[in-house]
Amino acid sequence: MKKVSFRYGSFGLLVIILLSALSMSLLGCDHPYSEAAGYLTILLSMVFVFFGLRHFRNEVNGGYLGFGQGMKVGGLIVLVPAVGFGLFDILYTRVINPSWSANYTARMTANMDAAQKEAFAKQMALFSNPLFEFALMTATVLIVGVIVTIISTLALMRKPKKQFVV
Repeated sequence: MKKVSFRYGSFGLLVIILLSALSMSLLGCDHPYSEAAGYLTILLSMVFVFFGLRHFRNEVNGGYLGFGQGMKVGGLIVLVPAVGFGLFDILYTRVINPSWSANYTARMTANMDAAQKEAFAKQMALFSNPLFEFALMTATVLIVGVIVTIISTLALMRKPKKQFVV
């Protein structure tokens, strides 16, 4: 279970980092579709949950997958890209592009009134804490991943047939 989870989680991590880096370099934070591209990137990286669960069911677990097993394996798969993306986000915003926060704030507050700007400034103050930023980005990927895990587990669930002895 751990080997399958780590392998498919690593594939998801690779996809989420490559697509995020590509999106950030091509669109930047000023593009109106950058947030949608971010969520699409998260969703695309979660495709490996389905493939990992299918591999676990067919190759490791003798063709069977219960709901609990699926949630356990899927959860472990999701954990790898979630934690990796949280770390990548901190690396990107603190080291690779330290002006990201200022650029994002300028874009978001351009059309806000004074009260909205003040509320947004308080919200962005939370992001000055790297632990909060890590937790939020990790949680975002985890939430999407849990939804994909539930759907994939339900789609791939196969219980052993009970044989009655006469």
